[in-house]
Amino acid sequence: MNGRLRLLAGAAVLIALAAGAGFWAFERSGSDTGEADVATLDDAPLPIPPAPPRIAEGEDYEQCLGMLDRDPAGAKAYAEAWAEATGADAAKHCLGLAQIALGNVETGAETLEKLAATSQGPAVGRAAVYGQAGQAWMIANQPDRAFAAATLALAQSPTDPDLLIDRAVAAATLGRYAAAIDDLNAALDIDPRRADALVFRGAAWRHEGQLDLAQDDIDRALALDADNPDALLERGILRQRHGDADGARADWQRAAALDPGSTTADLAEQNLALLEAGPDRR
Repeated sequence: MNGRLRLLAGAAVLIALAAGAGFWAFERSGSDTGEADVATLDDAPLPIPPAPPRIAEGEDYEQCLGMLDRDPAGAKAYAEAWAEATGADAAKHCLGLAQIALGNVETGAETLEKLAATSQGPAVGRAAVYGQAGQAWMIANQPDRAFAAATLALAQSPTDPDLLIDRAVAAATLGRYAAAIDDLNAALDIDPRRADALVFRGAAWRHEGQLDLAQDDIDRALALDADNPDALLERGILRQRHGDADGARADWQRAAALDPGSTTADLAEQNLALLEAGPDRR
């Protein structure tokens, strides 16, 4: 799949991950475990896919997609009239994306799923649309439906690492860390240089209590991308777990500096504040 079509949300709080694979639902450790609190990605905004595959060609399609960012209501009206007149897959695709852009995320996800199920287009196109539906279900905080959509996408395109990573994110959100690791293993078999997948798998290993395996994956991710803010956030969490407050502080400071204003930076700054407050204030 050559990139996934961005699901625009107007002025909504959704943000795009630079890596294009989605936010990981890292755990929050706290007083119930006897560990110091750290901010992780549990409360982060959910992912929107980055940039566009096409399921068809044509001027109408490009015009409709081009309206999504600047005029989603206009795109919806355009797509509805076009779909009613022709029933074209491209019109339905634009309609689903416009619904999501207007904040009707569940309706948009259902539109995309129906299109993927009924389209006579090629398997890779149907996989892309199922993948977008899965991303929308994650935005709607329905990881069970996201997992199902990603599974349908993988039935059409089983060796797509992005889809494997998407399903892993959904599985982890459901607390199914072993299943997430299986999908991330498969994604990394296909593309061993996916730093994002290594970070996600490291977090999953941490959830499973396998801190040595988690550390190995984070070290590998940072060897590939020394300035990966999510990897630095996660390494700081691991260092904090091992009582290395200075190392955790350095990683969180670096994560915040690399991507100021991002969710990752905000979480790193929360961790720094907790660290400086000391155990009596946590």
